[in-house]
Amino acid sequence: MNETPGSFELREPVSPEILVPDSWAEPWMFAVGFSLLAILLMLVYFKRKRLVPVDPRAIREMAHTQAVELLANMEPSSARDAALQASLILRRYLSSATGDPALFETHEETIARHEALKEFSDETKAAVGQGFSHLAAMKYAHDIPDVPPVEVLEESRALLETLHHGFRE
Repeated sequence: MNETPGSFELREPVSPEILVPDSWAEPWMFAVGFSLLAILLMLVYFKRKRLVPVDPRAIREMAHTQAVELLANMEPSSARDAALQASLILRRYLSSATGDPALFETHEETIARHEALKEFSDETKAAVGQGFSHLAAMKYAHDIPDVPPVEVLEESRALLETLHHGFRE
């Protein structure tokens, strides 16, 4: 166990300047910085140029077409099943047409989102509340409603058309 005794003598602290190169402003550093900045600016320019403005009418038309197809292809077994499927289709349409995904969540969320429904006329807002309340009454009724499923589908199609044509331009 040959240990060397430690020295307790104080030394001067080392200056951090030895870590910095003598000449940090060399030309190659400016060239690298300038080229990185130029690449960054070009990326931002081309990214902005590629962005296509979103046309809300085209989105609404596409969502309407999809909702019409889904309603036409429905084969519900009961009024409750028809109300459930139609409600989902109509809420998906609203969510896509307004750009607010929260409208798809629940019946209460759909009716309570006043700021999302601000694009609709007052008559359309009333129709939304009444139509979704009627669908909810059929979905959550204790007994299966004694209404033909075809009638529920017709009401849903009428509500879809009211929604689609109820946007303020």
